Amino acid sequence: MTRLAKGSTIRRDAGLYGYERALARQGLEPVAGVDEAGRGACAGPLVAAAVVLDRQIPGLADSKLLTEKRREACFDLIMARAADVSVVIVPAADCDKMGLHQANIAALRRALWRLEVRPGYVLTDGFPVDGLGVPGLAIWKGDRVSASIAAASVVAKVTRDRLMVRMHEDFPAYDFATHKGYSTPVHQAALRDHGPCDQHRKTYVNVKAAMERSA
Repeated sequence: MTRLAKGSTIRRDAGLYGYERALARQGLEPVAGVDEAGRGACAGPLVAAAVVLDRQIPGLADSKLLTEKRREACFDLIMARAADVSVVIVPAADCDKMGLHQANIAALRRALWRLEVRPGYVLTDGFPVDGLGVPGLAIWKGDRVSASIAAASVVAKVTRDRLMVRMHEDFPAYDFATHKGYSTPVHQAALRDHGPCDQHRKTYVNVKAAMERSA
């Protein structure tokens, strides 16, 4: 990953589109933002998204700061108005096989490579992702300060939440529709009572413990 070009320092009050505007002034557009959802969950897939924006999205913010209703509204606007969007879904079994971090990096790369609009610069949330083929920058809490990353976070989060709601229909005992696979007290109780299902990540400590108890 690279640093921003000289003269592209972002002021704290630049707003959510500050990075994108600065990069455009340097001729480094279009800008793609990439982010993922589901890293901390012990069940369900990891979902990565890449988004290229060419206009502002009303109401856009970090997906974690939005209510479910506002996330859904933002998702619809992004899908309708973004220059390009791509999504990669990594099943729980592949997260176990590859290791979560490697699965995450691979998913972010694949999401970027699947874009039809070739980005001139890539913004990632939190940590650098090598092998993207274009210059980029990792931004601490990027989903709160970059519109492109925020849009990717919304797409990834809403996509994954919808998958978990559908998964609930096949595995109703775990209440995936409510906690989306994260280790809440309700989920932990279901693991103790029923043991893990096919959608649990078997390398996670709490899932391993549930497997041992049910063996």
